[in-house]
This record gives sequence, structure tokens and C-alpha cells, in this order.
Amino acid sequence: MAIERPLYEALDDRFRTGRCMFGDAALEVIHTGCRWAEGPIYVPAWRQLIWSDIPNDRMLRWDEVTGAVGEFRSPAGHTNGNTLDRQGRLVSCEQGNRRVTRTEHDGTVTVLADRWEGRRFNSPNDAAVRSDGTVWFSDPDFGITSDYEGHRAESEIGACNVYRLDPRTGEVRLAADDLEAPNGLVFSADESRLFVSDTRAGRIRVYDVHGDGTLGKGDVFAELPPDGPGRYDNLRFDADGRLWAAAMADGVHCYDPDGTLIGRLNIPEPVANIAWGGPKRNRLFIAAETTLYSLVTSVTGTHPTGPGHRPWH
Repeated sequence: MAIERPLYEALDDRFRTGRCMFGDAALEVIHTGCRWAEGPIYVPAWRQLIWSDIPNDRMLRWDEVTGAVGEFRSPAGHTNGNTLDRQGRLVSCEQGNRRVTRTEHDGTVTVLADRWEGRRFNSPNDAAVRSDGTVWFSDPDFGITSDYEGHRAESEIGACNVYRLDPRTGEVRLAADDLEAPNGLVFSADESRLFVSDTRAGRIRVYDVHGDGTLGKGDVFAELPPDGPGRYDNLRFDADGRLWAAAMADGVHCYDPDGTLIGRLNIPEPVANIAWGGPKRNRLFIAAETTLYSLVTSVTGTHPTGPGHRPWH
């Protein structure tokens, strides 16, 4: 018989002293019935959470005031990751349509980019917006390897990269080309470093961000055991500089700024994506296979667009 694991698992005393394990005693189920839940993003102006159900080709929304869950968009281009730009507009990575889009305040959809050097992207996965308005996104091949999360196709680029997009000009630049399958990405608080999960390699890489917007050589920030159940997906920071990582069957990992794995949240299903939200930014939303969970925590998360953007105040 399987032994039930505790929700909070301290692997280093800093997980306790940092008050990372004194929130809700149990997970709250917000919605279940998805095929593969992904890409949650809390939209403060709406007091709603938007997330993706990739194989069902839809985006869902949960209303914080009423608790109601409904359809936000369908079809949705097999959307995966979502974030907000500096104006509070939704930026989405559409795996099936192989493009990055922005939902305007009036609900219309603008295509920000669908090609690099004339070749279609593989299947944009996750995005982060810097304070200068540039959109940085990962482009693995998850959406073209089968028809489950997109449409089976050959890669026109022949590689899985990270790109930098300037929405004002439409220019797309190659940012990093040394990853096997780039997935989640997030900037440090001062935007001097970019953290990227490399799913197939089982690593989180960290790059110095230069003044001209280029990246330095990527170093390994964290690495999973090759024989373990974990597989990194998206990444988020809390206000104290700890990095929280969705790690699939290994739950949610919490890393000290020095790269030490200090604790873990054990979740009943493989975790694909996490996001902070709520009026105090202390509610962690967890997209885990069929279910969207919620956990009010004892730590505060940062907004995915970084400390320079304060739509929650």
C-alpha cells in the first residue's frame, strides 16, 4: 500500500525558518475534468484566473468572487502558457497555431509573432515580459510531435530555442539555442538573470542578461536526478527570492537563491504549471494534469512580469 506523503515536505531547515510551510493544511480543488491543465495566470483587474486545457483546445476561467468556472476561449489554438504584459493584457503561447498572441482589452486577438527568419515556430510554450515590454518565450517541439497537444508536423527551424520579441517592431531575435527542450522561464527580481527550465535535460538553467538584451552563457542552477520522477516545467519566484518549480510527478519544488532544494509540495497529480495570485499574491494556483488546485500560502509570490509592474496595488 502506498504511503501518503505530507503536503509540505521540508528538505532543509530553511523551508521552515522561511515560513514556507505554514499556509493551508490541505489543497483546495477549484476545478477538475481537464485533460491536461496548464498555463494558469491570475488577472487582477478581472479577479479571475485563466488557464489552459491543451488537448481539449480550450481556455478556462475561474471567478474569484463567485467561484464559478466557465469557458474563456474555444477553440484556443491549443494554448499552453499565459502571462500579462505591462498594460495588463493577456499574452498567450498557442502551440497548435504555432504563434504568440496578445488579447487586447476589447477582447480581440493580435498576433505578435509566428515566425523567425521566415520559418514557423515549433510550438511556443511559455512567456515572460520584461520591463522594457519585450516578450521572451520558449519554443520546444511538444506541440508538433503528435496531435495530442497541437498538430503533428516537421520542425521548420530544426531546433528548440528561446526568443526575444519586441512587440513594438515585431522583431524576433534568437536569445538562447543551447537547450534540448526549453519550457518555463522567469526573470529575477532585478531582471539581471533569466531562468529557463530545460525539460528533457532535467535542468534549470540561468543566464546573465546583458544591457543590449542578449544573454550570457547559461549555467546550471538546479538539476533533477536522472532516475527520479521529476521533470521541470514552469517557474515562479516568491518575494524573498526563492524559486518555485513545477516538477511534474515530483510535485512543486522550492529552491533557495543559492540553488539548494529546500522543500517540496507533494501534489496528488503531476504538476505542469503554477502561478501566484489573489489580492495578496499569497495564493498558489497549481495546474496538475486533470485538476486546478489552490493553496493559500504563508509566503508572497511575485507577479510574472516582475517587480517593476504593480497591477495588484
